[in-house]
Amino acid sequence: MTYKTVKYEVNGHIAKITINRPEALNALNSEVLDELNTLLDEVRANKDLRVAILTGEGRSFVAGADIKEMSTLTPVEAKEFGYKGLHVFRKLESLPIPVIAAINGFALGGGCEIAMSCDFRIASDKALFGQPEVGLGITPGFAGTQRLQRLVGPGYAKYLIYTAKNIKADKAYEIGLVQEVVEADKLDETVQKLAEKIANNAPVAVRASKEAINVGGQVDIDSAIKVEENLFALTFSTEDQKSGMQAFINKGQAEFKNK
Repeated sequence: MTYKTVKYEVNGHIAKITINRPEALNALNSEVLDELNTLLDEVRANKDLRVAILTGEGRSFVAGADIKEMSTLTPVEAKEFGYKGLHVFRKLESLPIPVIAAINGFALGGGCEIAMSCDFRIASDKALFGQPEVGLGITPGFAGTQRLQRLVGPGYAKYLIYTAKNIKADKAYEIGLVQEVVEADKLDETVQKLAEKIANNAPVAVRASKEAINVGGQVDIDSAIKVEENLFALTFSTEDQKSGMQAFINKGQAEFKNK
């Protein structure tokens, strides 16, 4: 399918999704959300994919939701717009394969929220993060109040949301919002190497690990342990487990076939 506001590339086992509205700093409007929704179904359907990268075109990751579109919404329309974003971000978060956010610039409002829907975040040293919504008379609407506190704790989440203050990449790293900060011209290379490292591991095991973390993080510890127990056992039914362990014993290199 051809997309207008997003770019989609597949290179081997790695997909790259780029929000492509550089003239609007990649702000999320209804069209972007609709195209992302369709594209994520395409990603899920491709069983050869092992990891995905999400980034933005130009000097911005995603500067936020489109304020021009939101400014005239009624409460009913705002709820529908919020639901659309929540649905798409949850679909992104729920992809069976890992998704890396490559944050090349502004990650504000909806941009910070979509980044938090990825498995982890690698930031350029020029990136800027924040939830500025209360300065516009609204709250975060794409689960920013929920994911932010889960990532950095309620104290920092309240600090950032209540003040509408933006923070630089080094502070985002300090509080645990991002996992690594690199020089701007090294971002693509760094993220590509991480994606390749993930793709070279046993795909069934990576997907099972993601499921264990995501499901286990939402339930009590006894239930979470049971989730891990079952997924651990499941991996022993795969060819990749046999290949991986045999290669280790023989001091060789496993070749994982996603089986």
